[in-house]
Amino acid sequence: MSTDVDMSSEVDVDPLLISAIRARDTDAMEHLLLAGADPDVRDGRGTPALGLAIELYAGTAAHLLAEHGADPDQCGPDAVPPLRMAVDSGSPTLVEAVLRDESRWRHREAELLEMRSLAQHWHETGTEAELRRRTGAQGPVARNRVHDDEFTVVDELSLGGLTVRDGHTAILTHLEATLAIRTSFEELTDRALTHPDQQHAAWQTSTFLLANRRDQATWDAAAALRVHPDPAHRLFGAEASRLTHLFDESDGQPFAGPALELFVDWSGRETDAAVLTELLTGLADHADPRADAALLPYAGHPDVRVRRAVASAFDMWSRAFSPVIRETLLGLMTDPDAEVRQRACRTLADGKDRDPALADGMAELLDDPVRRVRVVAVYGLARHDDERCVEGARRLPPAPPGTPYEYDLDEVGRYKLRRDDR
Repeated sequence: MSTDVDMSSEVDVDPLLISAIRARDTDAMEHLLLAGADPDVRDGRGTPALGLAIELYAGTAAHLLAEHGADPDQCGPDAVPPLRMAVDSGSPTLVEAVLRDESRWRHREAELLEMRSLAQHWHETGTEAELRRRTGAQGPVARNRVHDDEFTVVDELSLGGLTVRDGHTAILTHLEATLAIRTSFEELTDRALTHPDQQHAAWQTSTFLLANRRDQATWDAAAALRVHPDPAHRLFGAEASRLTHLFDESDGQPFAGPALELFVDWSGRETDAAVLTELLTGLADHADPRADAALLPYAGHPDVRVRRAVASAFDMWSRAFSPVIRETLLGLMTDPDAEVRQRACRTLADGKDRDPALADGMAELLDDPVRRVRVVAVYGLARHDDERCVEGARRLPPAPPGTPYEYDLDEVGRYKLRRDDR
């Protein structure tokens, strides 16, 4: 659907808004809302725009409507309030959209408690079991992994004409936070482990909530999981610890020192590759020689996730890499995995070390079989004021359809300006 709407003509923008929601055309939605479209307009069935977005699992559209003042109390023909619709849907992003105006909900504790009970029922019963109870249908459940928003995933289950997402655990946690209920560390851990996937909404909601507490009790509980026999528990503790330090924007950063000590010691004993990857990612947040020393032994690890973490983790703000780190990064730029090569090249590109051997290593990637690796090599050479970036950019194959704009290549133009000024 085109977003070029002529707002000067006598066009009824409200039906156009409904069409844009159905088409998931958020650019057109924004144009129409800014032009005066009613965020509470109803479709031909009498369903308000926000309710329609919830029905369609159009999370971005729901957030946009909420930003423009859509009334979260407007019900459709079935008289079901939007918040109940969103909770039943199992989509955390839809619930967050309805609850966007926190001041509006602050004095509606009874309704929030009722929705908490509904989410808890889904959580305790299980999405599939509740779906079967509601539909009465037999047979297999269709299940697909989908993005609920840009960063989180959920499973979408369909049976008997009804579709729901399995984000009710995350919704329960979010509602408790809205109600200022302090859920215990142990309970949040158990909820995350119902979906032991770092991208799942249940896991992310628990780790993010705990990390934002930034208190000693939470830190101690997360760090204590380093000796848990189950790798999933250790992974949860590692991520909660890493995010606690990452999210701490206070002047003193009280968890910086403890985090470095924890990750250096823990990484030396960790045997699970996923947990080790999380710990090495945490070490990347510390510009400290101890972090670099802890990373080096894993540059040749058999698990590609670990090597990817190492390639991105070295302190690039030093004036020069140590000889062993230079050699490690040059070696990683010959790794069989394209992402490892790309990350190592990026680390050298953005670093302050201008040793000619590093530029030579990046130049060797100008003929890499993977285009995105070549793009980063061109970028790195431009950053290092190396003329080879010009020819490298010229020889790049065309970008595949759908490739987003490659801002890295703008660095070549900046290099040319610097060169010409000289």
